[in-house]
Amino acid sequence: MSGHVIISHGLNSGPDATKATALAQACDLLGWSCERPDYRDLDTVMPPLGDVQSRIARLQELTAAINGPVVLAGSSMGAFISAQVSLRMPVRGLFLMAPPISLEGHEMRLQTSAVPLSIVHGWHDELIPADDVAQWAKHHQARICLVNDDHRLGAHVDFCAQQFALFLGGLS
Repeated sequence: MSGHVIISHGLNSGPDATKATALAQACDLLGWSCERPDYRDLDTVMPPLGDVQSRIARLQELTAAINGPVVLAGSSMGAFISAQVSLRMPVRGLFLMAPPISLEGHEMRLQTSAVPLSIVHGWHDELIPADDVAQWAKHHQARICLVNDDHRLGAHVDFCAQQFALFLGGLS
């Protein structure tokens, strides 16, 4: 089985970011179509986090336009909005890198643990404590890989792509 993946970049990043590009390459190898929306226009308004609600609305609109299975993937703010859209739209799975557990009054929630969920997070994440993410993952019965890295997961880009490929393969 294949489907469509929407890869959402983090705050102050872009659709051609290293991790987004690596995940897109994994999609290509496995026969999944993918897209990488650009949220940079929304990141410049409403500092310091940008227009979170408009990011969610944009991703929800893109998800609604897909016929067939949809997987949402994202890094940091992209992970946050992917989880939020999964509450409103049917998705086949979620792949989250360095996900914020909460964001200025927003709570990351998943509708059900029945949605396959995989997380990669850095032990040394300076923005989102690894212990908080591990507890959140346990509550949602998610697969989690904690790696020796910081928030950007820069030393684990290939690892993230490999884990994503395994995740997509497991959805078949």
